[in-house]
Amino acid sequence: MQILQLLSLLLDYPKQPLLDAKADLLTIVADAAIAAELKQQLNAFITARCSGELMDWQSEYDGLFERGRSLSLLIFEHIHGESRDRGQAMVNLMAQYREAGLDIGVKELPDYLPLYLEFLSTQGEQNAQIGLEEIAPVLAVLLCRLQQRDSDYASILATLLALSEADVDLADIKQQLAGEQRDDTPKALDKVWEEEMVSFIGNEQANSACGSGNKPADGQRRDQFIPLSTELLGSEEAGQQLYKAAAAKRA
Repeated sequence: MQILQLLSLLLDYPKQPLLDAKADLLTIVADAAIAAELKQQLNAFITARCSGELMDWQSEYDGLFERGRSLSLLIFEHIHGESRDRGQAMVNLMAQYREAGLDIGVKELPDYLPLYLEFLSTQGEQNAQIGLEEIAPVLAVLLCRLQQRDSDYASILATLLALSEADVDLADIKQQLAGEQRDDTPKALDKVWEEEMVSFIGNEQANSACGSGNKPADGQRRDQFIPLSTELLGSEEAGQQLYKAAAAKRA
């Protein structure tokens, strides 16, 4: 599904090739089987972002997705937090990738949303819809938080939620989030810094949080129906290794 590849690119850390591909991006939106309102919103997003300065876009991206955890693009952070269950969930997701004949580099965590979308884009429409439906609650929360901040990134999450075909009560979610304290303010960030153990990691690892480009290669594509596995796979030891990697990334 080209529309999922497009949304994956738009949610990843912005780079110059994305700006250069403005015409191609708009063509994909025009051909997508989505509502006219969503097409209009995505066209506005692409036109505005690709017409501006790359550094401004990158700065805003960092401010949204890399400062605080409420808008983290790591799916399981919203489901499991830093619990041990998160490590096992990532092992299970890696097993799904391997079952579909896909593999990723070691620099990116498997629950990074743009990577997951790239994976789903190679699995056929039915599997893509099922995969999006499974994470619809996370997509809905991200959508509502982005709308609270008047961010045009909300158009991307709204499109993903529509493609999931999930029945989600956004009004209820917005009500639950109404009294939520933002975690990206200097005061909130200072509090996290004080409470968490400081972890020193290499620059190569730190930079991977902005998107390393470790997406499935063209030779790994499997554009046919492959049932998504829901079985618990992987060892406890492997789960803990992934959990530690996740903790290090967010430290």
